[in-house]
Amino acid sequence: MEACFLRWLLFVALTSWALGDDGQVTFESELSSKPAQKLSKYGWYASVRLQRFHIPEQTAVARWLFSVKKGHSFNCGQHNVSIHLRWGAPPVINPTETVFPNATLWGPSLSLILPVTSQSSTTFNLSDPAPGDWFVAAHLPEDDGRIEQKGFPSCSYYFQPQLSVRRAADTPVLQPGTVLTQTAAPDRPARLKLFVPEFTSSLSVSVAGCSSGEALESAGCSLLLRLGSASLQHSQTELNCSGVSCTASLSNPPWDSWLRVVVESSQVNQTVTFRIGSNFTVGCKPKSVGLTADDDITKLLGKSSVSNATATGNVSAPAPPPPLASPCVWSVPVLYEELDVLSLRYTPVNSSNVSVTETHPTLLTYPLPPQATGGTLNLQLTLNSTNATLGNNSIMACFSAWAPVLQLNHSEPCRTGLFMGYAVGINVSVPKAMVRLPFPQSTTWYLTLQLLCNSSDCGNASVVSVVPEVSVSACVDDCGPYGECRLLRSYTYLYSACVCSAGWKGWGCTDGSTAQSYARQLTATMLLTLSNLFFLPAIVVATRRSYITEAFVYLFTMFFSTFYHACDQPGAAVLCIMDYDALQYCDFLGSICSIWVTILCMARLGDTAKYTLFLLGALLIAMSMQLDRKGLWNLLGPILCAILLMVTSWVYRCVRRRHCYPPSWRRWVFFLLPGALCALIGVCLYVFAETESNYYYTHSLWHILVAGCVVFLLPPKEKDRKALGWSQGFSWSWRWSWRPRVWVQLEEFKTPDEI
Repeated sequence: MEACFLRWLLFVALTSWALGDDGQVTFESELSSKPAQKLSKYGWYASVRLQRFHIPEQTAVARWLFSVKKGHSFNCGQHNVSIHLRWGAPPVINPTETVFPNATLWGPSLSLILPVTSQSSTTFNLSDPAPGDWFVAAHLPEDDGRIEQKGFPSCSYYFQPQLSVRRAADTPVLQPGTVLTQTAAPDRPARLKLFVPEFTSSLSVSVAGCSSGEALESAGCSLLLRLGSASLQHSQTELNCSGVSCTASLSNPPWDSWLRVVVESSQVNQTVTFRIGSNFTVGCKPKSVGLTADDDITKLLGKSSVSNATATGNVSAPAPPPPLASPCVWSVPVLYEELDVLSLRYTPVNSSNVSVTETHPTLLTYPLPPQATGGTLNLQLTLNSTNATLGNNSIMACFSAWAPVLQLNHSEPCRTGLFMGYAVGINVSVPKAMVRLPFPQSTTWYLTLQLLCNSSDCGNASVVSVVPEVSVSACVDDCGPYGECRLLRSYTYLYSACVCSAGWKGWGCTDGSTAQSYARQLTATMLLTLSNLFFLPAIVVATRRSYITEAFVYLFTMFFSTFYHACDQPGAAVLCIMDYDALQYCDFLGSICSIWVTILCMARLGDTAKYTLFLLGALLIAMSMQLDRKGLWNLLGPILCAILLMVTSWVYRCVRRRHCYPPSWRRWVFFLLPGALCALIGVCLYVFAETESNYYYTHSLWHILVAGCVVFLLPPKEKDRKALGWSQGFSWSWRWSWRPRVWVQLEEFKTPDEI
């Protein structure tokens, strides 16, 4: 009902937008919604609920509605939900303020804080948004480290984002060299679009002949001219036109894309008429870029492979510079290889070495597909060690998206018309430089290289050799030695993140401010493994009391719990004798079966009933472990069933004997009550007290208390049992004997002498 109400509000807003628009452009409205997802406290990026929305071209206004609802009735206090919004790729966030890996850069994202009590919602409006994919990420505050057992009631919040857009369906196209007459009002700006072809170096949009109503052109008018779309990575280019005419210029505009042009009027209750035109300049256009039809791809791949010697700088002398493809730039074709999920490699054709000069920039192009935005874009520049003549000169590189920067010097920033680039410099003292961009945008990236000399003459360093290595990896440096790279999924979108261990944290698990020492890791491993040896008294007691089956179950539990916790450690003190999943399964199975057989043993059932229930319970527990290993009812179900059978058996004995069972008060005071108290304390520790920081000693206490309660709760030996557990009344003996039958025929004898 609430979701329908929210959709109705958005529909009313869209209808009001559509009814308020008339004039030169027809507007259409669209609405998209995502299902509600349960929020989690932030521990690492998998705790974030990521949603992807698509905004179509020429969208005038985008409105997000973020709703958060509490999924329970008990009071959990007030929590703040953090919402992050980014265009083109998932937002790179750092709620815990950890240290990022070296040379890691990222784009900004919009962050909103939504206080939540029972149900809250907020809206965010963005005018002239950039078209394409927009990502919304939401999470609760930082995780406090408490381990919540699955199935127990807890504070839960559900987040649902919705998007409504209002887009222009028939936006006029502004052709270069063509003048259009447009009108603009305070509530109805003029909207146009123009296509920027590749190799465009500058763009200009001119407004002239501005008149307001019946006023003359010489009176002028007030207009606001905006170029580009709004995103959080860049802002639009704005120009206030207060006279009759004005011109807005944009250097290095985004190549091969549509550019939005919006003209607004600040004249109150007046419609402004004006003429608008555009023009662009191609400053440098290569004659040919890429490969020809006769090139052998296999041969080029073999030549472009980068060896380990190349990475360390031990390479051969650079080849002479290639012939100029144009008088202003050298364009080097690049091979694109898709190696695996979120794994790409770009290699220059013919050789890994790229020649760089002072007179002309060297340009390399790297198209990044949409499926690679969930990884990390890596750039590494290595100076060839044979460049001994470089001296005090340096090589400057600009890594930019959408358009290249073809003029590199110390005064010009690494920036295009609408986007910031990433500047990198190398020289003899710093022969290697690296840039890592987590979650890059899906577009064409350009790398421009040029030799910069400290004096007017570079001397002998006219041509130097550089090895550019560009690739896409799943995580930053594969998360290092203290982390693991995980592949995550949000519907059909794949992305990756690092999960850290041993107290390390950060985007690449490089922040060691809370790292655990080796001594602490070893202590945790020893406590969690050696605490299982407290099952030895339970095994001895069960064996002496002739409970052989129960003793083998305790031995199974002790063995697999020991080696499971030895394999489950996050740091260096790890020992895995088999697959981790198999060890975890056997540990959970043995733990629940130990509780099951102990309570059934206390019920004092007959041998046939007891061993039948042993086997039936083990089979059902094994099945439930496979379905949901950490489910609450996998633990409570066998315990409750076994207790019900035990209570039923004890009540039957009480009624039959007409006195309490067990009959001895010493059995209650010295065995049953201490055993039940150990079990209760252990369950409370297991359910309510365990956290990430105290897990190694609270869980060790759980092992000790469970093993101790088994020693107390096992009933004494039955009187009719022998040492191996067989009843004395049961005899398995078989005696075979054979005695032939004799048929005697008695005859009548008259006298004894005839016998």
